[in-house]
Amino acid sequence: MLIAKLAWHRGQGGDVASRRVAEILRAAWAESPEGTGLPASLAAACVRSLSVSGVGMALMTDQGPAGIIAATDGAAMELEELQFTLGEGPCVDASHSGRPVLQPDLARTAPLRWPAFAGGALQAGVRALFAFPLQVGAIRVGVLDLYRDRVGPLSADELIEALSFADAATLVLLNVQAGYPVSMPVPVLDDRAEVHQATGVVSVQAGVGLAEALVLLRARAFADERPLGNLASDVLAGTVSFRKDDDTG
Repeated sequence: MLIAKLAWHRGQGGDVASRRVAEILRAAWAESPEGTGLPASLAAACVRSLSVSGVGMALMTDQGPAGIIAATDGAAMELEELQFTLGEGPCVDASHSGRPVLQPDLARTAPLRWPAFAGGALQAGVRALFAFPLQVGAIRVGVLDLYRDRVGPLSADELIEALSFADAATLVLLNVQAGYPVSMPVPVLDDRAEVHQATGVVSVQAGVGLAEALVLLRARAFADERPLGNLASDVLAGTVSFRKDDDTG
C-alpha cells in the first residue's frame, strides 16, 4: 500500500502533487512576501501540516552538510548541528543515497547505524526522525529533516505530504541559491566559513589532506563535547593546535 502511494505521488498523481507543492509555496510566500523568510515559513508550515514535533532544513554538498537553513526549535537545531559535526546521521545518508531515510524508532535503530549521532539525538529528546533529500537529478541541494518526540512512523498519507514539502523545499533552496525570485540571499543560521578555514589550517598543521583534516576536527569536537564551529574559532585564533609536536591542542 505504501509503495503504491509513493508511486502515485511520483507518477500518475503528479498533477495533484504539483498542485499541493504550489499551495505550499503560495502559503510560504504569503507569510514572507519579501522572500528572505521562505525556508522558515515552509518549515513552520510543515510542522502544522504533519504530526511531527519539529523540522530542520540543511544545505548539502558532496562532502556533507554545508549549513543550516531553517530550524523550528532547539531540538531541530541540535539535530542539524550534530550531523554536521559528526558527518553522520539520517540527513547525511539521505543526501548520499538520494532516498528518504525513515527512522520511526531512533532508540532501536540509530545506535548501530550512527553510534556517535544516536546519543546526542536521543538526549535532545528525538525519538523518531525522517530525512528527505532535496535534489534535482544528481545535484544535491539539501535535506529536509522531520522529527518527533515520540516513537512512531509516518502514515502513507503523511509520507506523501512530507514528499510535497520536500519538493517545495527543493524549489525554495534552488531559488535562494540562484538569487531569484528572492531579492536578497537567505543566510544560513550558522556560519560554516570558519570551519572550512580551520580545516585548511589543520591540514597544514597535521600534514594531512583536507578530508582527513575535517575528520580530525570532527573527532576533536566530539571528544571535547563542543560545537564544531566553536572549535574552529579556537583553531583560527591559535589557541588550539593540531601540530603533532604541540601540546596546546
